[in-house]
Amino acid sequence: MNYALDRALGALTGLALGDAMGMPTQDLSRAAILADYGEIRELRSAGPHQVIAAGLTAGTITDDTEQAVLLADLLIDAAGTIDSHRFAEALLSWERRMIAAGSLDLLGPSTKRALSRLQAGEDPAVTGTRGATNGAAMRVAPVGIAIPPAQRRHLLDMARDSSLVTHNTSIGLASAAAVAAAVSAGIAGADVRDAVLFGADLADEAEERAPWIDGARIAPRIRWAVDLLRGTSPGDATRLCIDLIGTSVAAQESVVAALALAASGMEPWTVLGVAASVGGDTDTIGAIAGAVLGAGHGMNAWPAEAVSLVRRVNDLDLASRASGLVALRGAEPVT
Repeated sequence: MNYALDRALGALTGLALGDAMGMPTQDLSRAAILADYGEIRELRSAGPHQVIAAGLTAGTITDDTEQAVLLADLLIDAAGTIDSHRFAEALLSWERRMIAAGSLDLLGPSTKRALSRLQAGEDPAVTGTRGATNGAAMRVAPVGIAIPPAQRRHLLDMARDSSLVTHNTSIGLASAAAVAAAVSAGIAGADVRDAVLFGADLADEAEERAPWIDGARIAPRIRWAVDLLRGTSPGDATRLCIDLIGTSVAAQESVVAALALAASGMEPWTVLGVAASVGGDTDTIGAIAGAVLGAGHGMNAWPAEAVSLVRRVNDLDLASRASGLVALRGAEPVT
């Protein structure tokens, strides 16, 4: 397997692993997680107090991976472009399938509101102008795989196109651009911390491309949180995420927490355990951190047994999607 393909597959696999690791703990408090599971160090089935993912077995992915796969397929099928209406219909079709299957793991509040407005006939440029949650950031990793960091403007354009319908705000777009850029830089050979800081730089630029919305800015919070968690132990990182960074669906909390955990210097598998144990939007924090770490380390970051379980439980073909996205990226020198 060539270098870029290994990193691309590592990113998609890390996304799925982090998502599945956080599946049983999503929307639970730290205290509830400790009572039901203890510290999460492996893939677990949903416990007695898990409502959103009730009854799901160990290794099951959630909407984070499913929406990222959906975006990857759209990018590959359309030769690297994103049509807003086609993307919206794909998201709505996905939710209809989830409802038919009895799932409660559905579209997030910003995405649902925006797609309802789109169905009512509103322009895609305005439907997402209240979206400041993490929905665009959680699914954007395929954009980072498909576009190298040297194509900075194109990378920003595609992050915007993937966010436009649902998260067309300074916060929503900045958070998506930060994740896409960190993944892109990791695949190009950057150290994970440097990749995350590159993501912060692009977040600064991205927020100027979307309507302003009130809330703390993404890029300064990423830089602050990266310094805050650098070199910390798992216990200290958990405490700082809960006490200072935050773990809610707000992009300024969960996206920042995920990127700071990825850049902390802890081993990738340890990071996913911390992400699953902090409480709040654990599946999204894990998915984003896993995508960035996989891009920076490749498939060697992930335990083969866990990878096999997630692939088997979800009948998930990530290899062909990684290959298709790398083909869009084209040839680039490894830095």
